[in-house]
Amino acid sequence: MASPAPSIIRVIDLETTGQAPPAHGVCEIGWQDVALQRDGRWEIEGEGGSRMVNPGRQIPPLTMAVHHIRDEDVADAPWWHDVARPVLDPWPRRVALAAHRADFEQQFCTASLTRGNDWICTWKCAMRLWPSSPGFSNQMLRYWRKPKGLVHERGLPAHRAFPDAYVTAFHLRDMLNEASVEQLIQWSKEPGLLPRVRYGPDRGKEWSEIDDESLAVFLNDRDVDVRHTAQQEHIRRTGGGAVGRNSANQDLLL
Repeated sequence: MASPAPSIIRVIDLETTGQAPPAHGVCEIGWQDVALQRDGRWEIEGEGGSRMVNPGRQIPPLTMAVHHIRDEDVADAPWWHDVARPVLDPWPRRVALAAHRADFEQQFCTASLTRGNDWICTWKCAMRLWPSSPGFSNQMLRYWRKPKGLVHERGLPAHRAFPDAYVTAFHLRDMLNEASVEQLIQWSKEPGLLPRVRYGPDRGKEWSEIDDESLAVFLNDRDVDVRHTAQQEHIRRTGGGAVGRNSANQDLLL
């Protein structure tokens, strides 16, 4: 009898020419796997990697200033459709894909390229699991959490595809050792649940600390994460479910 396929989740990071296709394209993809071990713990798996991609258009100076990838660096690189499938849908098939702020990656890594694979957003899950963090960017979590085993130099430079995927993989590893794959996927399908108010007179306060009048304004906010969080706090105040991190013995799907 053949051995069952290993449980592996692939972390993805993209560097692009801008915020959204089709106006913008991918110029680099990086990846790092996290795998379930025989002892039931999740650990970093393999060396990961990255590939340059020809985005089919010029890279604007604004984005070049972030990742420092120049037009001449990608001029002879393969096209996205030649690079994407082997990275996003390798054999053996991954349990899920993951990224920090995965909504961004999913714009480029479409269902046709991933065979409809589930995604885990480490940004959304970090706010659920580690709400006391002073911030939730990939790099803020890196230096606040100081994940065990992360080799500092391999996570540099920031804003390049492999180093960012490598750092994100350590966040994902630790999340998977706190909550189930199913729970992380479910949280990732919902808007972000923000631990604190982002802006305005109540900036920095926990949502439970603001008054009803201020909360009512946020219920109609244009930002989907702000609006969702305000709605959850409103439900809590009017007799609905809890807001914030679910308790380990109540709602985590372990």
